[in-house]
Amino acid sequence: MVYSVKTFNNINQVGLKELGNQFQIDGDLAENPDAFILRSQNLHGIDFPENLKAIARAGAGTNNIPIADATAAGIVVFNTPGANANAVKEAVLASILMSARDYIAANAWVNTLSGDDVPKQVEAGKKQFAGSEISGKTLGVIGLGAIGGRIANYAQRLGMNVLGYDPYVSIETAWNISHHVKRVDDVKEIFANCDYITVHVPLTDETRHTFNSEAFALMQKGTVVINFARGELVDNAALFEAIEAGVVKRYITDFGTEELLNKEKITVFPHVGGSTAEAELNCAIMAGKTIRRFMETGEITNSVNFPNVHQALTAPYRITLINKNVPNIVAKISTAVSELGINIDNIINRSKGEYAYTLLDLDENDKTKVNHLVENFENSDNIVRVRLIAKK
Repeated sequence: MVYSVKTFNNINQVGLKELGNQFQIDGDLAENPDAFILRSQNLHGIDFPENLKAIARAGAGTNNIPIADATAAGIVVFNTPGANANAVKEAVLASILMSARDYIAANAWVNTLSGDDVPKQVEAGKKQFAGSEISGKTLGVIGLGAIGGRIANYAQRLGMNVLGYDPYVSIETAWNISHHVKRVDDVKEIFANCDYITVHVPLTDETRHTFNSEAFALMQKGTVVINFARGELVDNAALFEAIEAGVVKRYITDFGTEELLNKEKITVFPHVGGSTAEAELNCAIMAGKTIRRFMETGEITNSVNFPNVHQALTAPYRITLINKNVPNIVAKISTAVSELGINIDNIINRSKGEYAYTLLDLDENDKTKVNHLVENFENSDNIVRVRLIAKK
């Protein structure tokens, strides 16, 4: 069986090789593909192809994908958490160092000089760029996931005192965070006690405008705020007031909007925090592996709209079901199987919100009976999508 994948945004071709020979990439089947792989392509407002079963975002954020619409259509949306974490970590650490010494302004100034006495001009004017060291300063990290955790660890190794805030940090991530990083239970402690603050959380209704007038009011004068997560985490109107008052010494962000450009004490980068050759390759590899595993086995890893579901396929056939999360659905699935005289080899059902995902492995070699069962599921209420996978 050949699966079709349509790509957007020049996904790394080496990474796409992870899909293997059973996948046609951007070929004649791409108008109605099994899967999308993309980076920044905006999918809001598009009509999903009828055959589309999966979308893989080669990156962590999924704001460019209409998650609710995809879920209702039975489309599993994946991301690649951690694949570009090292790249963003290095970008943030570089930003901390640049803000401490104001290297960008220093470079711009020295390039305005001319004449035979440039060395004298340099010596006379360099005091304005004296700066400070980061060792002994306090960094606050909001969000201790794959990126934030790395930044916290490396900043501590550079001699900084590090405070971390994340009420949702996973156990696995927590194990990887240095014991020298002090965890705080209230984000207000970050705002009140840090010389530098960096944020690494997804954009949600809860996190929108995390940096607002109340947050800036808690900060000490001369705070540096770094945002390589999402632009909307900062209330720009409140930011401008905080800069004017001297509370924010510098704001560094990877998300440019017109109102932020060409403003003193604001440094804007063109969304390049995760744009390294290594990160793009890592994202493409992870996206390719995720799509291949899902299409060939039905297993889900790193989905943002469905739970992770893993189950070794040992039976002749597997049926995957995306269903509404309603009472007795598993019992009804089991009844439908037994009515056709088919034995269940294994079944796993996991829910997330209003929807659930089921892997149903059948101890049955009669393809006709299995196809009949698939047809019954397709005609059932509360079942959104049905797939049949044969063991290789």
